[in-house]
Amino acid sequence: MPESHRPTMLAVDDDPHVLRAIRRDLSRVYQDKYRVLASTSAAEGLRILDKLRDRGEEPALLLVDQRMPEMTGIQFLDKSLDRFPLARRVLLTAYADTAVAIDAINRVRLHHYLVKPWEPPEERLYPVVDDLLSDWQASYQPPYGGIRIAGHRFAPATHRVRDFLTRLQQPFRFMDVDRVDLPELDDVDPAELPVVLMPDGTVLTQPNYEELVEALGLTASTSRPHYDVAIVGGGPTGLATAVYSSSEGLSTLLLDAYVPGGQAGTSSRIENYLGFPAGVSGAELTRRAVAQARRFGTDILSPVAAVSLRRAGRARMLALSDGREVSAGCVLLSTGLSYRRLNAHGAEQFEGAGIYYGATAAETTSCVDQHVWIVGGANSAGQAAMHFAQHASRVTMLVRADSLQRSMSQYLIDEIEQHPNIRVRLNTRLVAAEGKDRLECVTLHNVLTDQFTTEPAEFLFTFIGATPRTQWLDGTVMRDSNGFLLTGADTYPGNILPAGWDLQRYPLPLETSVPGVFAAGTHARIRSSASRPESARARWLQP
Repeated sequence: MPESHRPTMLAVDDDPHVLRAIRRDLSRVYQDKYRVLASTSAAEGLRILDKLRDRGEEPALLLVDQRMPEMTGIQFLDKSLDRFPLARRVLLTAYADTAVAIDAINRVRLHHYLVKPWEPPEERLYPVVDDLLSDWQASYQPPYGGIRIAGHRFAPATHRVRDFLTRLQQPFRFMDVDRVDLPELDDVDPAELPVVLMPDGTVLTQPNYEELVEALGLTASTSRPHYDVAIVGGGPTGLATAVYSSSEGLSTLLLDAYVPGGQAGTSSRIENYLGFPAGVSGAELTRRAVAQARRFGTDILSPVAAVSLRRAGRARMLALSDGREVSAGCVLLSTGLSYRRLNAHGAEQFEGAGIYYGATAAETTSCVDQHVWIVGGANSAGQAAMHFAQHASRVTMLVRADSLQRSMSQYLIDEIEQHPNIRVRLNTRLVAAEGKDRLECVTLHNVLTDQFTTEPAEFLFTFIGATPRTQWLDGTVMRDSNGFLLTGADTYPGNILPAGWDLQRYPLPLETSVPGVFAAGTHARIRSSASRPESARARWLQP
């Protein structure tokens, strides 16, 4: 952490040997998160406090010796009160001064007195300091000039705003209106929550995604009316195609209805992605890919969805959700999947209020020291379990199958089995969710014993499969019975060309039933593949 961003500990003692010892012991444990300052003079110590105040910095802890020549430790702490009332104050005393220290508890709001010597520090110093720092962190609210979100913690609308800004990787501070009084909200109707307070003073009430993007100054425009390549969907497949296409000098447009990254962008850790031997978070992978695509000249529009597709001679026309229309020489469809919803009584009413689809980073901080429930037994569920186990007091996985081996990679199974905070309940279905304004409990069914149990639950994350986002292409591009796009040989069974196909050749690998429109990624059913699908699409870019 940068030096200027760390809170400060200040030790004051006129005995240089004692001062060196306290500074040594504090630095050994706390120097990564705190600056440890020391002074042999009370007057110098007060000057240090004045400098901190002038710079807008806050000391977390003051450790001051009682017997000093210029002033007593109690007098020093008394003078520090008006400067930094939130700082935790510790008086260093000898056994003979304990009565004085006890008397000072109320007078100078003394938090603790520490009798010298404090050896061993592991028993007599660090537990005391740990408790005081924990209290200080809970009460201290550093000045913040960034984006603030005010709303009810478990309101679905609040969750949507928090999740969107998190996926955009925009820092913000969330304030629960049920716990914090905000003068800025005195004139705001509670029905208008959540409210987003921008640094420039702009107040957005119940903003949609487009309003948030505009307020952030992230609204993008197309740089041309026609592109060589248009990509619909900003997951890993779409981003990779954008990098490859634009790096070859092709004008490239990437559209995403939400935020680039797709479902992979919400993954807490991806450990089997090529080139990242230590693993990488979905957010970091997305950040790198977006930066790379933009560096090569890709135009990225989000949140903008494609709503229809049609051919116009050699061009493919995409109608967009914002009313615009763009044309492209070829189109890649990589719209990905939508999480399948829970088939459990009452689950729908708690979406965003205790039930979440995917491992939403926006809720991670809320799950600290909580019991987290995860529904699903595939890799995404396993990755989420490992992620939440770092913060939650306990993670319980609900798996319908009788084994994780059916759908999870072995490396994840091994990690889950070895983690003390994760419990796996096999042969278990979630059948009901209950609560008032938020999720409070779930009913589970063991399919082997036919036993039903109801257990308290506040945070439940689901990973139970997904369905392709291809409804907007119905009647335009061939799909199978599950909605997956057909490509290559699957579009001409029995060597019968697709309806409306007007070329004297069969569809290419990854090409759909519409000439010049390709599909790749999790929403496409691909029988045959090409090592470089962009080489096939390039045929449509030649005059």
